[in-house]
Amino acid sequence: MVKQIPQFIIAAPTSNSGKTTITLGLLRALENRGISTQPFKVGPDYIDPKFHKVACGKNGLNLDLYMTDTDDILATYATYAKDKGAVCVEGVMGLFDGARRSNGSTAEVAKVLDLPIILVVDAKSVAYSVAPLLYGFKNFDKSLNIAGVIFNRVNTKSHYQFLLEACEDVGIPALGHVPFLADCEIPSRHLGLSIQEMQGYDSVIEKVANAMEETVDIDSLLDCCLLDEKSTNEIPTISTSKKINIAVAEDEGFNFSYVQNVECLKQFGDVTFFSPLKDEKLPHVDLVYLPGGYPEFYTKQLSDNKSMLQSIKNFAEAGGKIIAECGGMMYLGKSIIDKEGNEFEMANVFDFSTSMQAMKLNLGYRTIQFDDFELKGHEFHYSTIFQHKNSKSIATVFNARESEVDTVVFQYKNVLASYIHYYLGQEKLLKNLLKLLTN
Repeated sequence: MVKQIPQFIIAAPTSNSGKTTITLGLLRALENRGISTQPFKVGPDYIDPKFHKVACGKNGLNLDLYMTDTDDILATYATYAKDKGAVCVEGVMGLFDGARRSNGSTAEVAKVLDLPIILVVDAKSVAYSVAPLLYGFKNFDKSLNIAGVIFNRVNTKSHYQFLLEACEDVGIPALGHVPFLADCEIPSRHLGLSIQEMQGYDSVIEKVANAMEETVDIDSLLDCCLLDEKSTNEIPTISTSKKINIAVAEDEGFNFSYVQNVECLKQFGDVTFFSPLKDEKLPHVDLVYLPGGYPEFYTKQLSDNKSMLQSIKNFAEAGGKIIAECGGMMYLGKSIIDKEGNEFEMANVFDFSTSMQAMKLNLGYRTIQFDDFELKGHEFHYSTIFQHKNSKSIATVFNARESEVDTVVFQYKNVLASYIHYYLGQEKLLKNLLKLLTN
């Protein structure tokens, strides 16, 4: 007999509606009930999945239709949802917001996984006028199943009554509401929260969960989202003839990597985690992975750790393989300049520097076209890079609308560095990149 478990996507008409807050509260509420819940996140965001772990003890897995394909998403979902008591997928932006129109949107992921949608609506400044909004979302794409609505920032029973009547007239179940909760705002991802600071939001998440138990019909939500466990093939095991030793940077300054990337690396070899902030030198390895993070918040500590900087430099000069993304790339440069204009020496593998002065947001999906293969990824940073005019990009980079952008992919010996966070969660992708770093 096929087991049924609650499975659903939390979506919203717009960004900043409260998806993350309600997702975290619901994850904690289910965990408090003894229901082991697997979280996922639509899109490339690497901060929300870390909050998922604070809420329920499990990493959120990214499901992204731009960076990977349908088969990979189905396999990832089936692998990590197996034997769980429930599955909660947090959407991205508005329900239909994709890289191009609705391509890659929360709605598209809901179709791929055949999941019901729980819509979160910010009702702070609206009453019965929410009815046409709900009607539009219900009827714009009738292949979607909007199983219910949770209203956010509703403080009175009379306010909720208007919203309840709107749901009744439109034909979408109202599953309850969440009041405005003082001091319960989950911060934006650009604020530079360390892993320890994220843990500080444990009490905030608990407060949201307790409030939701009072005003949200969680039992009805679970009942209306019961589905058979997915029987799709799980992630295949990689068989490699030669195992390699891999070091992955992970500390307060470097911790933005997709779970799938690290899991794929583990199938290629033995993974050891190290800290550029605290360790004196690299472990003895064949490959170093320097993911992104917030090195700009730890510039002095990184710069003062001369033995690690020299160890990285020596490894690169000796032909060691390094994959560096965003913050990892900044660390491999000559220096990082902070917002006040103070300059701190880094590993000096590349001759460029990066600066946090005159910060400007660079954001978007990226397709990286090398000579004989391509990778997908995402760019998100405020720093700028300079003094790299003598370094030519080894790849051509395009955005989601297929327009070329000026993001540079650097290579020095067997070191690859870029602002782009690559998706490397499939065997063929990682193999291609490692082949590039062999000379």
